[in-house]
Amino acid sequence: MTPHHHVRRRVTAALCGTFVAGCIATATQSPHASAYAAEPGARAHAAHVLSATDTAHLHYVSSSGSLLFDEGKATGTLPGSMRVHLDLGTTFTGTFTIYASGGSIEGRGSATPHGSGTYESFSGTLTVTGGSGRYAHAHGHGGLYGTFDRDNYALVIKTTGSLSY
Repeated sequence: MTPHHHVRRRVTAALCGTFVAGCIATATQSPHASAYAAEPGARAHAAHVLSATDTAHLHYVSSSGSLLFDEGKATGTLPGSMRVHLDLGTTFTGTFTIYASGGSIEGRGSATPHGSGTYESFSGTLTVTGGSGRYAHAHGHGGLYGTFDRDNYALVIKTTGSLSY
């Protein structure tokens, strides 16, 4: 699992989230609409749209060259845990998995680092590509912001965006 070696920092982040749920497609039957009726056995499913803001405090697990593996706790609209594989090139690129109640959410992101020194900030975008459980058909996009601690390879990542599932 995770190393016992853990560096704690205080980070303040504003968290907010709004949940909006809706349904897609309501079928209406009329005597003249038989040509448009659903196939036998077909069923409609509810689609949920979530406007989310989350913050993850991740600690170093391992690395290989410029590829970093961090994991930790996520708080906000989708609380749970998060794992990140991050390539620390001139642009930070990587993949993530969020383990939330009812399933997991997967995606990728890209961010531009700013500044130098011990703490390096970054900003960019993320794309949700799928998931499991209740998030099996997840997709969405959003912003990606944070800081990278070059001394202990810890990450603080804040995400904002829209998730459909």
